[in-house]
Amino acid sequence: MSLNAPLLIEIGCEDLPARYVVPLAEALSNGITNGLSKRGVATGTARTFATPRRIAVQIDAVAVQQPDQAVERFGPAVAAATKDGVPTPAALGFAKTCGVEFAELGEKNGKLHFSKLQPGKATASLLPEIFEETLKSMDELVPKRMRWGSGEETFVRPVQWLTALLGTDIIPLRRFGLESARSSYGHRFHAPAAISLAGPDGYIESLNKANVWAEVATRKSEIERQIKAEAAKLGGTARIDASLLDEVTALVEWPVVISGRIEERFLELPPEVIVATVETNQRYFTVFDGGGKLLPSFITLSNIESNDVAQVIQGNERVVRPRLSDALFFWQQDLKLPFSDEAPYTEKLASATFQKDLGTVADKLKRIHTLATFVIAEKLAEKAAISAGQVEGAARAARRCKFDLVSKMVYEFPELQGVMGGYYARKAGESQAVADAIREHYLPTQAGTAIPSAVEGQIVALADKLDTLAGIFAIGQKPTASKDPYALRRAALGILRILVEGKLPLDLRELLSGALQELPAGKRDEATLKELLTFVQDRHRAWRVGSEFDGRPVTVEMFEAVAALGITQPLDFEARLRAIHSFWALPEAASLAAAHKRVRNVLKQAGDGGSDVDASKFESSAESELYAALNAVNAAPASDYAERLKQLASLKAPVDAFFTGVMVMADDPMVRANRLALLRQLDRVCREVADISCLPG
Repeated sequence: MSLNAPLLIEIGCEDLPARYVVPLAEALSNGITNGLSKRGVATGTARTFATPRRIAVQIDAVAVQQPDQAVERFGPAVAAATKDGVPTPAALGFAKTCGVEFAELGEKNGKLHFSKLQPGKATASLLPEIFEETLKSMDELVPKRMRWGSGEETFVRPVQWLTALLGTDIIPLRRFGLESARSSYGHRFHAPAAISLAGPDGYIESLNKANVWAEVATRKSEIERQIKAEAAKLGGTARIDASLLDEVTALVEWPVVISGRIEERFLELPPEVIVATVETNQRYFTVFDGGGKLLPSFITLSNIESNDVAQVIQGNERVVRPRLSDALFFWQQDLKLPFSDEAPYTEKLASATFQKDLGTVADKLKRIHTLATFVIAEKLAEKAAISAGQVEGAARAARRCKFDLVSKMVYEFPELQGVMGGYYARKAGESQAVADAIREHYLPTQAGTAIPSAVEGQIVALADKLDTLAGIFAIGQKPTASKDPYALRRAALGILRILVEGKLPLDLRELLSGALQELPAGKRDEATLKELLTFVQDRHRAWRVGSEFDGRPVTVEMFEAVAALGITQPLDFEARLRAIHSFWALPEAASLAAAHKRVRNVLKQAGDGGSDVDASKFESSAESELYAALNAVNAAPASDYAERLKQLASLKAPVDAFFTGVMVMADDPMVRANRLALLRQLDRVCREVADISCLPG
């Protein structure tokens, strides 16, 4: 008999919820493979299979016999094992449980010791126990399980069959009122008869013949291929959302693509509304032409090859029509109350609570407008970073950015908040810049997504996030390690990204202070401001450390070198960080970092001293050369951080020469003070862009 055999275990069910199909299959695979490994049974490559009606694992080679197992047990301490030369009851009891006489026990690490080599078991006899352990771990994935028939056992959906084969032999599993067999089942309609499997190796081919694509990756690839081909026939490109593709993959066993038409009258709706209706509610795919215009078509997947495709298409069109009709009604009703009429919107928002201590959404909107106009926009205007028109645009957007929250469309589709506001603003006669600012002010919604595209939207987004961040901190509900209900970490990162990527020269301390002062409640003192600033800076560290500039990672030491200077303007911080990142690539960098550490230690031990350097008191050329090099570095533009640090690299030779040839703590107090002053000047230069001593060296 072969020492190895392929293994197959399949659980056949009523249709599983799409979100559980893949996780359950992976849990089955992991449970079986880990259970075998834990028992010392060698395994080959495992493959996972999952469809709406089945989850399965196939392992190409499994040892049919468990290797001999070393059994080792420890008993009482040797010192307590005997009394007056006679074994104690505890020692005798330990020997009995080991199945040996007391004299046969050994000693190890000061305790009675027993060991033996136990013959391994047949793998087939181990698998029922492994299967039970696996089912328990699978239960943890699903909060609600079903009970069916007269049995008491539960699973996600009623289990219809169990297939379990090791080589050509059936593994005796008994669960859910079923006994395992060598039978599986194909497609419910195309191939409903039982499939007898000679062994695991024929599993995939047998199911394919029975109209089942069992492997998730290949089924997903086939679905995507069919969707793209159908979209091309329609003259466009399908919008294939990754999560939707995963969901439909988990909903079908035998994918067959079909398409349908969207009535022309619905094209009055913004495309995002049609996409939300068709994708979210119906799990259909939308199609766009080469210019990005939505085509009046949709693509969906059937789980059957119908003899009357036209009837299936009509059914899908009939289902989507009332949903789009509702959306069209919401759109037309919302347009009857234009954004130019502010009072009704403000009144409705005044009845919607933002947070009980921080007031209504109307209150928050006022704070956003104040922050956007008088804290952010005015500061940017003072720096000549934006025009008067952009200030006015930001102010108009800030006054209206939450109006769509009380629209019928957003009530139905909350994920379209902001998006609908942009459309309604444009319909009310607002400029495209104002409409875009309203549309984009929730951005970035998560790591990697874009920030608002123009400065008006960036200003409103900043104001919104600053108000939420400051408000929740002020009332004492800052995030914990496991909970962040107001998504403050995301808000903090969004603030940083907008300031940096939008190139806005604003100071975090000033922004957070301004946000705190506008709040109606909570602690608005210096301690809260400091706590807020630390929180945002921690997000900055998490964002940047490990990321890359020019293909090289940003290290903790680089970040801390800039943070040591107390820089609170993110845009300036980033410029310094990029400069120190480039500096660290220079061959002189590590040596200078080590020298700066030495300088800091010397100055710390020396205490106070003179700060002005007197060149007439130099006693060696090394002092003169270092002084001249420092003056050359100081000649570089202070705002050009990269050039400043590049010039700093030129100090390596004179610094090395200085420490080699000069005794800083000279006996002459005047000479000593002058040399310390020279080192203080060197220290200042090494901490102008970043604190070089924080770098390794």
